[in-house]
Amino acid sequence: MQNDSLLKIFCYGNRTNPPIIFVHGFPFDNSMWSAQVAALKDSHFVITYDIRGLGGSPIGDGQFPMHMFADDLLNILDSLSIKSTAVCGLSMGGYISLAAFEKEPSRFSKLILCDTRADADDNAAKSKRAMNIKNINAYGGVRFVQNFLPLCTSEDFRVNNSDYYNSLLERYSSVNERSLKACQLAMMGRADYSHLISKIDIPTLVICGEHDGFTPPEFMKNMAAQIKGSEYHTIPNAGHLAPLENPDYTNNLIIDFLNA
Repeated sequence: MQNDSLLKIFCYGNRTNPPIIFVHGFPFDNSMWSAQVAALKDSHFVITYDIRGLGGSPIGDGQFPMHMFADDLLNILDSLSIKSTAVCGLSMGGYISLAAFEKEPSRFSKLILCDTRADADDNAAKSKRAMNIKNINAYGGVRFVQNFLPLCTSEDFRVNNSDYYNSLLERYSSVNERSLKACQLAMMGRADYSHLISKIDIPTLVICGEHDGFTPPEFMKNMAAQIKGSEYHTIPNAGHLAPLENPDYTNNLIIDFLNA
């Protein structure tokens, strides 16, 4: 289905079941959650979507700060008449989830944070994103994605699931270059939500791939320690894309968390 902003939205399962919405990371799309959809669609009303500029959602004018992504998430809930839902966000999807939670905390019943962070980019991270944009301009989006995706995944995953990994490379190498740069700018300019972490008062699950080089386990474990009553788990044999790289292990944690 589509909403007023033409975002691509996908719904699975019975609408009378408890809802959960998944928010993907950069530069991916809704399909990264296919294993979670399969595991939950019989027990939950599962919603996935493509964020602005990625997947099948339009880029528009290519200017969208993080608060617009948060508004999109809340507008999707409104369009589906969902008053409160569990939300699961990975990496950039975690930034979006936290931004939406700060805007309207009553809309969320449970929070799952995957391989993400609450703090804003420091100067070094901003410089890295600026260099990413420069490289996209100089060498193109295909080269950027082909250099970026190995950093997101563990060596185990790339070796043992080479066909799947290569399909991901092919799928995401076609992402619009303007979208790649727009998302980099959105993440570079996002607000710092560190202050929000200690105020989260809903059940929260924090997970991190054991080989995540962007948000390492110790970093995420420390973040989880600041969320009252949260639970933290390291996902074995996974990098920055834990739910995609080790779906069975991740799904068991998510199902237990949602059913608690």
